[in-house]
Amino acid sequence: MTADVSAALRTALTALARTPHLLLALDFDGTMAPLVDHAADSRPLPRSAAALAAFAQLPRTTTALVSGRALASLRLVATPPEPTLLVGSHGAETWLGPDSPALALTTEQAAALELARAAVTEATTLFKGTVLEDKPAGVVLHYRLAKEQDALAAVELVIQELNANPALHLSTGKMVLEISAVKANKGQSLTLLRELTGATAALFAGDDVTDEHAFAALRPGDLGIKVGPGTTAAEFRIGGPDELPDVLELLLAARTRHFNP
Repeated sequence: MTADVSAALRTALTALARTPHLLLALDFDGTMAPLVDHAADSRPLPRSAAALAAFAQLPRTTTALVSGRALASLRLVATPPEPTLLVGSHGAETWLGPDSPALALTTEQAAALELARAAVTEATTLFKGTVLEDKPAGVVLHYRLAKEQDALAAVELVIQELNANPALHLSTGKMVLEISAVKANKGQSLTLLRELTGATAALFAGDDVTDEHAFAALRPGDLGIKVGPGTTAAEFRIGGPDELPDVLELLLAARTRHFNP
């Protein structure tokens, strides 16, 4: 750990370490892993991955990844330790254990999703640098690699075609436009994880606009950490994914001492 972790955050982590059942929930892209141009290239920073694996072995501690990625993509790039619970597609997909049912769309949702795919496909055909990402419950327009004018035009086209469809839910993130046929967010997911595990306190860290739903769902005694710049409801902030290992290792050491004084 380093001096980059503020005294106030250190104090909060030490207090959190003593909670009877800890829920450690982390976003992936931009939090455990640096943001990259191509989603398939993303990998967690080694120290963050090692800390998550160590937390997963502690008693009365639940680890979870809460991501905008589809579950299959999250598993592939994050390679989470086996006990870790997984939330994908901003909450539309969940893996809460071996008996978790697969996502099943209604006929209306499936039809709406086809319209969304068609609109995003049209945008990516017309505007260079834009990319379609397909998900089980939605579709994403990525425009990180597009020129600003093309990015704005692509987003405007998709919004104009889909925004009036009540079966679709549109949201923005870092250089992405998300369209989902399932209404869900990370705040609802964090509440579900808390209820499922019986956690007495939670830590959530995330970097994107969509993570604000999770920060808003935190309760007294919880700890929210915004990773990087931007307006946030989180109590604490760190500069980027490279600072998260220090935070996790400090909490890990404190919680380990709690069980082995």
